[in-house]
Amino acid sequence: MIRALLAALLVALCAPAIAQQTMPPAPFAYRQLDDPAQEAAAQELMETLRCLKCQSQSIADSDAPMAGDMRHQVRIRIAAGENPEDVRAWLVERYGDYVSYKPEINAATWPLFAIPVALILLALGVLLSRYRRRA
Repeated sequence: MIRALLAALLVALCAPAIAQQTMPPAPFAYRQLDDPAQEAAAQELMETLRCLKCQSQSIADSDAPMAGDMRHQVRIRIAAGENPEDVRAWLVERYGDYVSYKPEINAATWPLFAIPVALILLALGVLLSRYRRRA
């Protein structure tokens, strides 16, 4: 019984080491494209895409393995001649609107844009009504 508990404890302690990613990074995760214009377009796009693991960094700034894979995908698609906006659309389709720091207004995101405007108009209405009562 004690041996089983010690074995379970040992497995639990080693689990983080086992869980570490053992795959090498994608080829273009840390290597720039040969064409400076394509690399500039890829870099500009990567700065506007959110790392889904870090959530507070762009994929250009993040060292997370997932961000490296996303940088690789951006670079190989740009190198293949795709438009950066097409690459953004592909990533948004794959990961959702949250991946982009520049969300588009659509059926799912319009409340994000409408609610702040509605709250400002409501606050202005309340302030105007209070001002009129006092005057």
